Amino acid sequence: MTCPNTSCAFPQNIVRDGFFRRKEDSKIIQRFRCKTCRQRFSAATFSEAYRQKRRRINSTLMKLLSSNVSQRRAAIILGVHRRTVERRVPFLAQKCRRLNERFLRRVSGSVHNIQIDDLITKENSKLKPLAVTIAVDEHRRIILGLEVSQIPAFGLLAHIAIKKYGTRKDEHGQGLTRLFQKIAPVLAREVLIKSDEHKRYPFYIAKYLPRARHETYPSERACVAGQGELKKVRYDPLFIVNHTCATLRANINRLIRKTWCTTKNPKRLQNHLDIFMYYYNSVLLPQVTPFLSGS
Repeated sequence: MTCPNTSCAFPQNIVRDGFFRRKEDSKIIQRFRCKTCRQRFSAATFSEAYRQKRRRINSTLMKLLSSNVSQRRAAIILGVHRRTVERRVPFLAQKCRRLNERFLRRVSGSVHNIQIDDLITKENSKLKPLAVTIAVDEHRRIILGLEVSQIPAFGLLAHIAIKKYGTRKDEHGQGLTRLFQKIAPVLAREVLIKSDEHKRYPFYIAKYLPRARHETYPSERACVAGQGELKKVRYDPLFIVNHTCATLRANINRLIRKTWCTTKNPKRLQNHLDIFMYYYNSVLLPQVTPFLSGS
């Protein structure tokens, strides 16, 4: 504990100076006083939730956002205004990103097989699609990375999208760059990467993981289960990543097919995914994976 005054000559010259009961959660907080600059502060000054009036909702809100609950319904359940939930999501996402980095450092070097794929969603309209690039540990089912990038419309909607919104910038390559820069230090040097026959994967794998082995498999016809993410075959070599995509659609309200809870801003979708990644790796998986529950 040091004085928060950056211009203080002796920031460690502090003494206890009483306490107060915080109104929001009724906790007793210790006060301190700097004997050098006479500034007063408390143990809550250095907290991440400093000056938050509804800090009690943070943990519950994280569970709701990772359990197929929309932001408006979460506000009703928690008894707060929807603006409070909107402001709290970036705070929780920033905290979860830091915890995700710590978690990946803990499993660094022990990831030998991964699967990667893209989940296609939309930004307010099917004419403005988004790609969520996913990397999953094949053996332990750990989500290693989730990156959102905008892509232009394709297929039968391409002509309609250009006519209505103009040419849409393709940022899928930037999303792949961010993903591989994040997971490359975690993977083993001779990692085995499984994916579909996407044309962009080989370039980025060779660039960031030159000693990796890359196996590709043709795309299969989807079945109704898993909202079109699971495949209608007896054996699916990419079942782990496809099942993870189905889990995302089942637990994140804005990713469900044929839903009115759509993403208005890709950055907000990235925040939501970072929150779910922490909840999935730290809460859901330890219940079924001995490695995570015992570490």
